[in-house]
Amino acid sequence: MVLRPNHVVRPSRRAFLRDSFCGLGSLAFMTMGRNALRADHRNPLAAKAPPRTDAKAKSVIFLFMAGGPSHLETFDPKPLLNTLHGKPRPASFGDAKYQFVATDAKLLGCHRKFARFGECGMEVSDLFPHTSACVDELGVIRSCHGDKVVHSAAQYELHTGRTSPGFPSMGSWAVYGLGSESDALPAYVVMPDPDGALEAGQPMYTNGFLPAVYQPTMFRAGSTPVRNLSLPHGVPLDQRQQTMRLIRDLNAANLDADNDEFAARLNAYELAFKMQMQAPEVFDLSAEPQHTLDLYGVGTEPTDDYARRCLLARRLVENGVRFSVVVSGGGPGNKQWDAHKDIEENHLRMAAQVDRPIAGLLQDLKQRGLLDSTLVIWGGEFGRSPEAQGGVGRDHHNLGFSMWMAGGGVKGGQVIGATDEIGLRAVESPYHFRDIHATILHLLGFDQDELTYPHLGRDERLTEIQGDVIGQLV
Repeated sequence: MVLRPNHVVRPSRRAFLRDSFCGLGSLAFMTMGRNALRADHRNPLAAKAPPRTDAKAKSVIFLFMAGGPSHLETFDPKPLLNTLHGKPRPASFGDAKYQFVATDAKLLGCHRKFARFGECGMEVSDLFPHTSACVDELGVIRSCHGDKVVHSAAQYELHTGRTSPGFPSMGSWAVYGLGSESDALPAYVVMPDPDGALEAGQPMYTNGFLPAVYQPTMFRAGSTPVRNLSLPHGVPLDQRQQTMRLIRDLNAANLDADNDEFAARLNAYELAFKMQMQAPEVFDLSAEPQHTLDLYGVGTEPTDDYARRCLLARRLVENGVRFSVVVSGGGPGNKQWDAHKDIEENHLRMAAQVDRPIAGLLQDLKQRGLLDSTLVIWGGEFGRSPEAQGGVGRDHHNLGFSMWMAGGGVKGGQVIGATDEIGLRAVESPYHFRDIHATILHLLGFDQDELTYPHLGRDERLTEIQGDVIGQLV
């Protein structure tokens, strides 16, 4: 058809009805999409069942010993190291790279005394007289190793499986996979040490490229982990509820499917209100009987602070929190398990703060029937060197060190893997951080390949390279 100038083509009735139908349909689909967004927003962290129904672990408490606790002074006795004290490392053990150990450094013996405990007869040092009573619950992995010997990169690798920031932590992955069993408490909590920040900072705990709703809630250090838990003074409850409904409706009306930061912020406001209504009693440790407070070491020094945070971790588990990190060590150098100057002074002080609370946590979880469903993990970003640094200190050491797990499907009362005779490197059944992560996911009911998220054209996972589940542990 040839069009003349200014010629207007009038649509047929059939075309008019078709275009009208498609337009109305688009509006309907848009409304359905917005309603779906609102539905997702109302419960973005709904609890999900893991793919494997026989998984026992439903929640995780990670006792993070920041700075690098020495395997040689804790869970991995090395008599030969004492025999060789003051001598150069024999060439037969191979080489190791350190930050501060001099090339002519001598081996440093261990002053701690080891003894066998429990029905399993596990050897534990006298740094942990309380935890040693719980060894039949522990699966100690003496053959851990990582890729980095500096704090920040090693802390990233421990928490995220990568050695640089920007990737999701194992806490965020756990919440992404399982959601939360509580709608009045955060799904993922980090309780830092009151002495200050760590080298890797908050990025090691965060959600990385996962949606912002999977980020952790950072509690405050000290006796008031969450501020403003009470409703504002003089504001009636019904008025507060009306205000929250108005804010929710206004925000939801502008909710963009691609703006997960906005959705996470809206969810945080609603969570804060729910916490004001239901959570204050969770944080009120005065409701605990005295024998429970004594079990953890609440009210006495030097255990009071870490005891309060361990006890709070148990109360959070009871109320549906999925993943908690309880940090020991903060601030510069010697305030962490970072024993460069004096291994004895540092580890005696740090262990005295955490030993009784950790044992109390394990015993309390067990007597309440929670240990079977709660995976407890203990460890730091690396161990300490067999060589002396400056005479009586130990440097960072990533070639072989110890971690342990308990509860949540772990077979306790056993030692897995081994380092060589001076604790230099993992030689028997060595397990990388990726294997630790694969095992944690397995205990939570996931195969590492099942829990993925599309990012920059590939399906990312916690274990970048295929990890091996520690079969003996589970």
